[in-house]
Amino acid sequence: MSQNQTDLREIIKAEYIKCAQDPAHFMKKYCYIQHPLQGKIIFNLYPFQGKVLNLWKENPYNIVLKSRQLGISTLSAGYSLWLMLFHRDKNILCIATKQETAKNMVTKVKFMFDNLPNWLKVQAIENNKLTLRLANGSQIKAVSAAGDAGRSEAVSLLLIDEAAFIEGIDSIWASAQQTLATGGGAIVLSTPYGTGNWFHKTWVAAEANDNDFLPIKLPWYVHPERDEAWRKKQDELLGDPRLAAQECDCDFSTSGDVVFYPEWIEFIKETTIQEPVERRGVDKNLWVWESPNYTQNYMVLADVARGDGKDFSAAHVIHIETNTQVAEYKGQMPPKEFGYFLVSLATEYNDALLVIENANVGWSTLDSAIERGYRNLYYSPKSDSGNSDSYFDQFSDHSKMTPGFTMSLRTRPLVINKFREYIGDKSVTIKSKRLLEEMKVFIWKNGRPEAQSGYNDDLIMSFATGMYLRDTSLKFKSQNLEMSRATLGNMSVNRTGFTGAYNNSVANPYSIQNGMGGAEDISWLIR
Repeated sequence: MSQNQTDLREIIKAEYIKCAQDPAHFMKKYCYIQHPLQGKIIFNLYPFQGKVLNLWKENPYNIVLKSRQLGISTLSAGYSLWLMLFHRDKNILCIATKQETAKNMVTKVKFMFDNLPNWLKVQAIENNKLTLRLANGSQIKAVSAAGDAGRSEAVSLLLIDEAAFIEGIDSIWASAQQTLATGGGAIVLSTPYGTGNWFHKTWVAAEANDNDFLPIKLPWYVHPERDEAWRKKQDELLGDPRLAAQECDCDFSTSGDVVFYPEWIEFIKETTIQEPVERRGVDKNLWVWESPNYTQNYMVLADVARGDGKDFSAAHVIHIETNTQVAEYKGQMPPKEFGYFLVSLATEYNDALLVIENANVGWSTLDSAIERGYRNLYYSPKSDSGNSDSYFDQFSDHSKMTPGFTMSLRTRPLVINKFREYIGDKSVTIKSKRLLEEMKVFIWKNGRPEAQSGYNDDLIMSFATGMYLRDTSLKFKSQNLEMSRATLGNMSVNRTGFTGAYNNSVANPYSIQNGMGGAEDISWLIR
């Protein structure tokens, strides 16, 4: 062997060792990437990318909250290739929202591998669209997001791309825990997408040192070629400052398909949220802010739990005139017992209008209220219920009404939209932090507003029902009363003997018979 050959072997050996020790050196000198404008170029890392690599190398669990277009997915592809080349039996599993997205990560790895000098390569024994497996036992494989992803194999590195957008990632992570327990690690990447999902909760816990993840935050300005002009341009290009804040600023509060905007949530939090004056009941779940004023009018809105332990029965007491929340309940109580509880609560608050949703187990709760003979129970038009031959016809106060509020495909979007209007107009006073927490994780999912997976919306739906009724049934009742008042005002001769809607035999002239032998004070409607 000539001296030149010996020198070359020593140079390659030294370079190989340097690459094995330093992934940044390996990428900057030998990894090629496909740039969208410049084509095939060497992966010349920015300083922030080199720092991220060092963090990944030193920490097995990393969660990266990132801005768009920082090249972090490409960086993770280079890091994966480095692990595969310079370590034996490294099994890397790439998970994304769709298999096609995960496949793109493998494609980046394969492009880098194919363009390496021969002295850096390890023989590939499997090389297809979804897998690259080397002779040293290392491999990378792409799979789509599924609950059993990674369950059946020992994973050295779990690479999750755009984790905030993966539906059911909680179960994926739970499945992967057994495979990672043998010494594996994870790199979780995502731009933010709303709060309350697995990515958000894991990030918050990482910042609080409550899990094993190292939190790495990469907003837009870590990129040395970006300035304020670039950031302002993103608002224009993306067409929505909220979306730009999500994509560029790593801002959880402005991201996701939220039903209630962050500024609305913040306003309520800063101006009206209060600790309850009193916590009542065996479970201390009845929160009270204001005691009943017997000269005022209230309504009690209730949503009944299914009884399977996954949701809660919820109720609100709302002061009708001021539209202020004065009491709230959220707990797990048997449906019939909940009905007795609601009758007691509504009676306490000046015989409040009691509104109970009549879906499924709600009938059992309604039956309790009817059994107790509660007189100010809300009835829905039977056309809303979609059931004209209901067994509960016997409880109706006339043939066109059915007890309780019917949340149907027609009324549900109207109820939610009315609640949004009241929140947006700042014309309702919410005092409960429990309700506010539900509002934070109430999102649009396939065009339908509902709680994020793993959360509840019981308080929201019951409160929203109150806003809808306040602006529909009660409003129409007020308008009809004004018409009756104008008509009856001309009946001065027979006024004392009139026994219809207007009754002058009681101290309050604005009292109507409720059809059940009692009178209801409705003077608040005509003030």
